[in-house]
Amino acid sequence: MRLCAFWATALALLASPVGAQDVLVLGEVHDNPAHHAVQAARVAEFAPQALVFEMLTPDQATRVTPELRGDADALAAALDWGGSGWPDFSYYYPIFVAAPQAQVHGAGVPREDTRTVAEQGLGAAFGEGAKIYGLTAPLTETQQSAREALQASAHCDALPPEMLPMMVDIQRLRDATLARATMQALDQTGGPVAVITGNGHARSDWGMPALLARAAPMIEIYTLGQGEDGAVPDGIFDEVIIAPAPERDDPCKAFE
Repeated sequence: MRLCAFWATALALLASPVGAQDVLVLGEVHDNPAHHAVQAARVAEFAPQALVFEMLTPDQATRVTPELRGDADALAAALDWGGSGWPDFSYYYPIFVAAPQAQVHGAGVPREDTRTVAEQGLGAAFGEGAKIYGLTAPLTETQQSAREALQASAHCDALPPEMLPMMVDIQRLRDATLARATMQALDQTGGPVAVITGNGHARSDWGMPALLARAAPMIEIYTLGQGEDGAVPDGIFDEVIIAPAPERDDPCKAFE
C-alpha cells in the first residue's frame, strides 16, 4: 500500500531524531524594514537548511537559483516581485542571502485556491491532508468570533459581515499551507527550517505553528512575534520584540 505524502513525511521525521528548534517561525509586520533586518539576522544565526516564505508560491520558489541569489535585481525580476503586492524586495533580499545554502520553499496560496474556498469549501481548497491540519472541523465559537473581529479590523471594518467567515477560512488555508510546506522542507532537508511570515500566521496559539504541532507533535518549534512602538502583536509567541513603526499612510482613509 502506498503511503500518502503526509504520512511519508511524518514517518521520515520520526525515523531521524529531531532537536530543539527544528522550526524557527519569524513573524513580521510586512512593511516594517526593522522586522526584516531582525529576520535576516536570526536566519544567519540559525543557519537553516531550508527557508519557507509566505510571500512565494511553490512555483516562484523553484525559480530561486544560487546564481540569482547573488543578484538582488535579477532575483526580484525572476520572482516577478514587482507584481506580487508585497513590500519592496530590498526588505526581503537580505533574508535570502543570510542562509545561502538553504533550500527555498514557497507557501503562498495562489489566488485560484482562495476562490475555491468560497466555491467548494476549505477542505477542498487544501486537498489531501485537510483533516490532519484541522481544516475539516469548525473552530470553537469563541475563536471564530475572535478571528472574525480581527479580519474586520484588518480590513478597516469595511467588509460586509457575511464575508468574514470566508476571510477566516482563507487565513486558515494559509496557515495550513505554511505548515505543509514546512513539513515538506523538513522531509527534504532534515532541518532546521526557518519560516518567514506575518505575525498573524506566526502566532503559536492558532496560527501555522499550532497546525504544525497538531500534525507532527515531535517537532520543536520556536516562534518570534514582532511589534511596533510598544504594541505587541496579537497572539502567543515564545518571544516578542518591538521596533519603531515606519511612517505609513493610513490604509483606512481609502474607505472614508
